[in-house]
Amino acid sequence: MTAASAALFSRLQTRTGGPDDQDGPKLLEHVLGWTLVVVVAMFVTGAGLL
Repeated sequence: MTAASAALFSRLQTRTGGPDDQDGPKLLEHVLGWTLVVVVAMFVTGAGLL
């Protein structure tokens, strides 16, 4: 695939309606994700499963 055909192909691709890579507060998502990990870890260790 040449550079010109790759550029044309990337322009012709249709969007699927998924989230865009550049939208949303990524820091907030990371903080909330790690908070969920910590809470689940506390429940698991509190239940004595580990």
